[in-house]
Amino acid sequence: MPHHASQKKSLMPKSFQKVSVVGLGYIGLPTAAVIASKGVSVLGVDVQPHVIETLNAGDIHIVEPDLAGVLRAAVQQGYFRASLQPEPADVFLIAVPTPFKGDHEPDVSFVEAAARSIAPYLQKGSLVILESTSPVGTTEKMVTWLAQARPDLSFPVPGGAPADVAVAYCPERVLPGRVLHELVANDRVIGGMTSACAERAIDFYRLFVDGQCLATAARTAEMAKLTENAFRDVNIAFANELSLICDRLDINVWELIKLANHHPRVNVLQPGPGVGGHCIAVDPWFIVHSAPEQAQLIATARRVNDGKPHAVMDKIRQALGAGGVGRSIAFLGLAFKPDIDDLRESPALEIALHMAQEHVGPVYVAEPHINALPASLKALGHVRLVTAQDAISAADVVVLLVNHSQFKEVDPGTLQGKALIDTRGLWS
Repeated sequence: MPHHASQKKSLMPKSFQKVSVVGLGYIGLPTAAVIASKGVSVLGVDVQPHVIETLNAGDIHIVEPDLAGVLRAAVQQGYFRASLQPEPADVFLIAVPTPFKGDHEPDVSFVEAAARSIAPYLQKGSLVILESTSPVGTTEKMVTWLAQARPDLSFPVPGGAPADVAVAYCPERVLPGRVLHELVANDRVIGGMTSACAERAIDFYRLFVDGQCLATAARTAEMAKLTENAFRDVNIAFANELSLICDRLDINVWELIKLANHHPRVNVLQPGPGVGGHCIAVDPWFIVHSAPEQAQLIATARRVNDGKPHAVMDKIRQALGAGGVGRSIAFLGLAFKPDIDDLRESPALEIALHMAQEHVGPVYVAEPHINALPASLKALGHVRLVTAQDAISAADVVVLLVNHSQFKEVDPGTLQGKALIDTRGLWS
C-alpha cells in the first residue's frame, strides 16, 4: 500500500451527502461542525441526553474557541442535528473514548458499542471510519463486530477483494484551543483496511481537509498515532528526569535546559508537574500493552512522568514543615496545559487534590478558566476557588502548577516571604 499522499481519484462513487458522527466530545463535535459548515448534512450521535438537547438548541457543552459560532450556524442552516440514535448515512465516523482499565489495559468497549449501534444502518457503499485513538488491531476488531451484526454485507480484509462496506482508520491530531484550524490545516494519516478503502476515505476527508492525506494500512495508521504521543511522552520524561536530577545536585534546571538548547542539534523540552490530558498520558500504554517486552523505553518514560506529581508533593510537604499546622497553600492552575479549561488526566488537579486531602489548613485554588471547583475538591470543604492575586496573598506556600498566560502577569513583589514551588519555571 502506498505510504505517500494519494494523488489519483477513487473510482468508487463519492456520494457523501449525509455523515453520521458517533461521539460528540472534544474531537467528534468540532469534526461534525466543520463537516456541516461545508454544506454536508451531519447527524451527531451521543449517549448523553443533555448533550443532545444542548446541541440541538445551538449551544455547546465543551470549551473550544470559535466552535460555538460554527455549530450554531450549522444548526440554524439545517446542516447539523443531534440524536441519541444513529440513522442511515453515507459515512459513519466514530470518535468515542478509548480509556484504559486495570493495569493500563486498553478499553475498546466504547468502540465496540458504537460499531454495533451503527451496524443496522449500513448498506452497500457505506464508509466507516474510526478516529478514536486505539491499540493496534482495533480497526480489524471493529470489522469483525460489524460483520457479526451484518452477515448480509461483505467487509474488507487486508489484501482481500472489494467489499460492500469500506472501512478505514484516521486518527485525529489536533491541539485543544486550535482544533477548528488544525482539523482543516493538518495532514491526515489515513489507514485503509485495503487500498480501495484508503482511497474512499481520502475522498471523504478532502471535503474539509486542506492538509495532505497520507495513505497507509489501518494497523500502521493506528501505530502512527500512538507513536506521535509516545514520542512526546519520552521527550517530556527526559526533561522531568533532568529536573529531579538537578534538584538533587542543586542546579537550576531551567537555566541548564536553556544553555543546552543553544547546541544546534539539541532541543530539550520543559519539565513540569507531570503529564496530563487524554492523549499523551494514556496512549503510550497502548504500545506497552501490545509489546511489553520490546517497549522498555516507552514504559519507563510513562513511569517517570506518572511519578513526577509525587516528587512535587514531597516538595510541598517539605515547604509546609512538620504537620503544616497553621499554614495555608495556594495552587495556581488545575488544567492539564496552559490557557484551557480541560482538567482530564491533569497532574495539577491530582497534586491539588492529594494535598488538599492531606492538609488540614486552608487551601486556595486559582484556575481562571473554570467557574466552579471540580466536585472532588469542592467536597473537601476547606478548598476555595479564588483569583491568583487573592490566593497568593492568603497563602504561606505558593505552588505554580500551570503556566497560564494570566499568571505571567503576577507581580513578583507579592511572592516575597512565601515558600514558592514553581513547577513550570515561570518565575525561575
